[in-house]
Amino acid sequence: MRPRYEQPGIPDGTTFTCFIRRQEVFDFAWHHHREYELTLITEGVGTRYVGTTVERYYPGDLVLLGPDLPHTFASEPYEGMAEAAVAQFRYDFLGTDFFALPQFRTLAGLLARSALGLHFGSVPGEVHALLTQLPCLDAAAQTVALLDTLRYLAADATAMPITGPGYAPAPSTAVRDRIDAVCRHLQQTHTEPVHQEQVAALVHMSSTSFSRFFRRAMGRTLTDYVNQLRVETACSLLTTTSLPVTEVAVRSGYRNLSNFNRRFRELKGLRPTEYRAAHQQASPA
Repeated sequence: MRPRYEQPGIPDGTTFTCFIRRQEVFDFAWHHHREYELTLITEGVGTRYVGTTVERYYPGDLVLLGPDLPHTFASEPYEGMAEAAVAQFRYDFLGTDFFALPQFRTLAGLLARSALGLHFGSVPGEVHALLTQLPCLDAAAQTVALLDTLRYLAADATAMPITGPGYAPAPSTAVRDRIDAVCRHLQQTHTEPVHQEQVAALVHMSSTSFSRFFRRAMGRTLTDYVNQLRVETACSLLTTTSLPVTEVAVRSGYRNLSNFNRRFRELKGLRPTEYRAAHQQASPA
C-alpha cells in the first residue's frame, strides 16, 4: 500500500535522465523519488495526483515536481497512446554548489518552489520543443537544453503551486506510509460511501486520532480530500460522456444532487452543466 520508491537509472555519459514515456495507458502508480521531475503531457488526458491535489490533465500540461513529492498520472481510455516527455535530475547533477552560483539564483528559486509542485499555465513553443527533443540530443546538448528549459520556467509568471501549503512533501516514513495507504485506498473506493472509521482502521488508528493525523499531514480533512477525488471523477465523466448530470453525480459518489452541485461549484467555480459546456467549447474540432 505504500508508494513505490523509484530510483531512476542514469544513462552512461550523463548525470540525469530524460525520455519519452509512451504507453497504451498510464496506470495509477503512486510513487516518489529523490529527483526533481519535469513532465510535459504530449498525448492523452487523465488525472494528475500530486501530494494532496487531484486535477485533470490534458496535452500541454507541464509540471515541475520536487524531490520526494508523491505523485502519479492516471490516463483515461484514448484512441491513441498516452505520452509524456519527462526529465529527472537531482539538485547536484551538475555539482554540489552549481545552483548556489549567483548567475543561477533564479533557477535555485524555481527548484525551491517546486517542493509543493509547480504547474505552468502555458507552455511556450520553445519549452515544448526543448523537452520533446531532449532524448534525441547528445549528453552535452541535453544538459544545455535542460538548463535552458529551467531558465524559461524560472521566468514564467503562470507557475502556480500544485499542492497545499499544509502538506509536507517529505514527512517521516511512518507518516508517509500511512498517508499513502489511505490515498491509494481512496483512489480505488471514493465513488462508494466513505466511512472515516473504516479508513482509520486501515492504518490501525481510532477515528478521532485519524482525523487529527490526516488533517495535520495533508492540510485538509478527509471529507475535503474525498470531495476533491469525486469532483475530478465528475469532471472526467462530464467531458468524456453525455450522461445526465444526475447520473454523473451518482457515478462520482454523490447520492444527493444538490450536495453534488454545491461541492462541484465550490471546487471548480462553475456548475456541472457550465463546466461541460465550457469544455466542449474549448475542445478542438
